Parts: sequence; C-alpha cells; structure tokens
Amino acid sequence: MSLANQTAVTRRLEITPKAPPFPGDTDTPPAADEAGTGPALGTDAAPDAATGTVAAPDAATGIVAAPDAATGTDAATGTDAAPGAATGTSLGTVLDASAGRALPPTAVTAVLHAFGGRPRELPPRTVVFIGSTAALTGLPATHEGIPVRTAPSPAHALHLAHHELQAKTADLALVAGFQEPLGRAVTVQTLRRAAEAVAADDSVLGVLDFEGCAGPADEPILRPSRHSRRLTDPAAPRLLLWSGGNAAEEQRVRRELAPLLDGLFPEAFPALPTTMPCGQAPGPVRAGAVTTAERAPAAVAAARAGYAPRPRPVALLFPGQGSQHTAMAAGLYGREPVFTAAVDAVLELMGPEGPAIRADWLTDAPSLAIDDVRRAQPLLFAVDYGLGCMVLSWGIRPAAFLGHSAGELVAAVLAGVVPLSDAVAMMRERVVAAVRIPAGGMLAVAAGADTLRPYLRADVVIAAVNATSQTMLAGSTAPLADTAAALRADGHTVVTVPATSPFHSPAMAPASAAVERAYTGIPFRVPALPLYSGYTGDLLGPDDAVSPRFWARQITDPVLFQPALDQLLAADDMLLVEAGPRQTLTVFARRHRAVRLGASAAVPLLPARPTTPEADRHAVLTAACRLWQEGHQLKGEALARLWTCAAEAADPAPATRAGTPPVGVAS
Repeated sequence: MSLANQTAVTRRLEITPKAPPFPGDTDTPPAADEAGTGPALGTDAAPDAATGTVAAPDAATGIVAAPDAATGTDAATGTDAAPGAATGTSLGTVLDASAGRALPPTAVTAVLHAFGGRPRELPPRTVVFIGSTAALTGLPATHEGIPVRTAPSPAHALHLAHHELQAKTADLALVAGFQEPLGRAVTVQTLRRAAEAVAADDSVLGVLDFEGCAGPADEPILRPSRHSRRLTDPAAPRLLLWSGGNAAEEQRVRRELAPLLDGLFPEAFPALPTTMPCGQAPGPVRAGAVTTAERAPAAVAAARAGYAPRPRPVALLFPGQGSQHTAMAAGLYGREPVFTAAVDAVLELMGPEGPAIRADWLTDAPSLAIDDVRRAQPLLFAVDYGLGCMVLSWGIRPAAFLGHSAGELVAAVLAGVVPLSDAVAMMRERVVAAVRIPAGGMLAVAAGADTLRPYLRADVVIAAVNATSQTMLAGSTAPLADTAAALRADGHTVVTVPATSPFHSPAMAPASAAVERAYTGIPFRVPALPLYSGYTGDLLGPDDAVSPRFWARQITDPVLFQPALDQLLAADDMLLVEAGPRQTLTVFARRHRAVRLGASAAVPLLPARPTTPEADRHAVLTAACRLWQEGHQLKGEALARLWTCAAEAADPAPATRAGTPPVGVAS
C-alpha cells in the first residue's frame, strides 16, 4: 500500500462515562461503564481525588496512569494527567457540560489537552476538528492560537481533517467526535499525512480509507498500514551485535554464538535477534559484524571488541549542493521503511513535480540531469532528511545538528525550527528563484581563503570555508572559468563542483530578495535542539532562527562550515554522523584537529562514490555497528528492517470503521 495521499491515525483515546448528569450539573465525575471496568477503554483507573477527572489512557496500551495527588501530573511522564489540567478542564467535565443541547467552548481545551500536550508544543499548523450531532454554538474559530473547525457529525469531521491534511493547509489534525446522546462518549484522534507519520517513526494505528464513502456523512474505513512486506534473503548482509559486562563475558557470548551460527539453516539467519544476549541490558564491552549467513561464523570470530563506558554524543551532519549523484541512497529506497516514507513525504510535498523528481533519481536516463538545481536541491533535501529520520528511528537522540549549505534546512527541520511542509516550500522557492539567475557554478580549491583572494575577479567570491586548505569559490560562468584557469596555471588543485547555479555569491542576490518575500509568514521557532549554523559559524541564535531574512540570505552568503565545526567540537567530544551522500563532510571533519587526535570521530552513512544498492545498505549497517560499538543503545527491531523489509505491498488487510480500532491494535 502506497502512503501517497494517505491520512494516518497515530493516536486515539475514547472515554465512555456510564451516564450523563442532569443538564447544567457539571460537577459530577464520569461514572464507570456498565461492565464496571472503569471510565476509559475497559481500564480501572479511578478519578483524580481533587478534580474528579480521569487521566488520558496511553494510546498504545489503553492503560490509564494514576494522576499525582499533589500536582495532578502523571508520575511517569510529568505531563498533565488530566486532559486540560492546566485550565481545570477535562474531557470528563466537558462530557458533563455537554449533556445539554450544545457543546461549550471548553470542549476545544479538552481536545487540545487530550494527550497531555500544550498548544505551544503542537506543530504550528495544528487544526482542531469537532464533529457533533448536537448544536455547536459558541465554539470559537480559534482557541489558544489553534484554528477550530466544526462539522455536523464525527464522520464529517474526519473527512474535513483528511481534506486539509492532503491540501497541505494542516500538518496535524486533532479530531473529536461527540456521539449522541451527548455525555456518553467522546473519541479524540490525531491524524497526520501517512508518509510523514512513518518518517517520524510515529505510532500508526491505521490509514483512513474513504473509497467506499458516498459522502461526508459516511464514516471512513480504518485499514492497517502495510506498505512493505517481510523479506528473508540469507545472502543479504545483516547486522549481528553482542556485548558483555567485561571482556571475559563478551568472549563467552561470542563462543556461544559460534555453534548457533554453524548449525543454523541459512533461511533462519535473517530472523536472528539483532543484539545478543537477549533479555538483558547491553554491557560496555561491545562488538559487531556486518555479514551474510555463509560468512557469519568467521565474521563473528574476527570481530574486534571495544570498551565503551560513556558514548560520545552524536551530531548529525547534512551535506548540500555538490554532494549529489545519480541514484544516491537508492539502495535504501523501498528497503528501509522510515527512509522510504521520509523521501516520499518530501516528494509528495513537492506537488506535481514530485513524481518526475523521483523518476529522474531512480533512472539511468533522467529527463533532467542530477546536477541541475531542479533535481539536486530537492533530492539532496529528501535524501538528507530520510537518512536523518532513519537514524532517529534507531533510538539515537542527537546532541546537535550542523548542515552545509542546503543541508542546513534539513537540520532546521529536525531541530524544530521549521515544519517539514514549510521547509520543502522554502526549498522549492529557492529552486524557482535560482533557475531565473544566469548560469554559473562553483569550484573546490585545495587552498586557504587568504591564498585565493588575489584570484577573485568580477562576481567570483569565497563561497565556502570547509576545512584547512579546502575552500570553495562561486560566480558567473565566464569569470569563474577565468579564475579556474589562473589557479591551475599557478599549480593549484581545482575541482569543478557539480552545480549549475552560482550559490553563495552576489550573483544570487535577486533570488535572495525573492525568497525573502516568500518566507514572510512562515512559523519559524527557536531551535528545540542545538543547531550550529554554517552561515554564522556558531550556534544558531533565536533572532536568526526566526528571521526570514537570515534564511533567504543563505543563497548569497558564504558557508562557514569550518568555524561552525570548530564551535561544535569545542562544546564536547562528538561522534559526527554524516547523513548524506559522498562522505564530503566526513572528509572535512577528519581534517579537524579534534578528530585527528581521536577526541572526536566522523562516521559516514553512505559510500564515498556512486556504487550498487547493496553497497548503500552495507554502508548504513557499518555505521550502525559503529554507533553500537561507541556505546549507544539501538532499537534492534528498527535496524532489522534493513534486511527484513521490501517495498512490495502485502495483501489487503481486514478493515474496521475509524470509530473502532482494528483487532490487535490498542486505542
């Protein structure tokens, strides 16, 4: 099942009091249901003693956490135990209040807080949809800055939410359905575009199927999301990870693996657990191997173990223009679900041009060359973003982000500065504006910026300071060619960067002005995680983060990658993971003194040059093995997708109505 144009239900809770109180009596708490199993989803949670409200059940398990008696917060998570605890409003009290003929404005507060969140923590384009067969008088058009839409039924609300999500006017929909008779049930669901939900490794309860609906009054079907199938190929490489509390224990685990691997049927090899021994916390002495079934015994015996009591924090690096190549990371597309969904999400947000971009990426005969700005920028963004999402799905929580040129926009998405939909729109504006600029290009020169200044002429400028004796120049075609000839005549090493536009030069000034106007109104936020900027050479400050002019000037301003890396590595010893093609940033980082001395390290996710799909997967597995040996905790089931998943859709699964969860799926 393709995720394109699909809407996913990611969370769902339902509260069913036993009976409504008399109209106007809003102080009576919800009673247990008729089976005597409690107020929500068959649980036995008691109402909070102070407020008479019930904590929202966990979406995955249906279990209600008891609220802290003193603070009204969930002891496990620290969030509001009752939906709306901050305002004294709960779904229970809303149900009581709604026992009359109309829903009160407090219904919106209850929906916003249904999952323990606060409006300022929700995505900028969050919309609340309230569907009720009762009158919806008095509800505001916006509440705490969040737009509110109303519908004459819960099913109609789902149709409206789906429409806005697919029209890209909303990024998150909170849908509440108040059933008749009021006071008996309320269902709150969170909806997202399906590809974006999978890319974010969000829980996906299912996707809404509107095909059989005659109109908005018909409730859509909730189908399980199955966009890949199991793959068992013993000849494909996979990851084996093991550990011990000390060196002797690691050797014991290794010895126990040997006879298991020797006597194992090859077909069973992909099904082995990713990490061993099973059922216990990993120890600090770690080893791993990327291997096939045939070579597994020898690979395990030859693997080197390391002691990693304190893993270095991970910083993700995202490359930009110049790193692209045909079929970059294509070996992951259709084989790693999170990466695939992330790329699809970006290309879907590209609109009608998305399918053509995907086709040119995956074919040997593209309609537009990969170095054309109309292909390079969208595909670099999609691949960088997909790799970043994939690493996050492994359980890695980066301590910092640093992007080079266009890669900074991907870093901004993952750091919480700008929503994905807006970032893709920003990138599209860059491309449209860049196409209007006369042709130009970029040069990579093995020399420092000071050495190169005498060679600058016309509009040729320093475009990027990447590392010691690693500088880029940019400018219009003719003057840049003259500069390259002069440099080569004097014995300098000069490489033409694969780019058709003179990015990071004054020639791009008209494009910068155009995109600045387009960026006005985008809901930028201060980074939620440290983001080092290649345009300030330092940690991104709050003023720059929310400035349309700052983001627009990235087209003309030089990239200060080396100064930004200096500041990043001065903050702490880091494990730098390059989430992008060609290993360009890895090469720059390995020239840094902190990396050369071993205090920090740099790890690429992809091969250094175009190669086979198998090599893409092998490189990713090798990087994951390095993260494990560094001491990071990894999700084995997420890693296993690299050797157990394929893109073909499974047979259609049984469906349920959206108002009831599928069998085996907790609300």
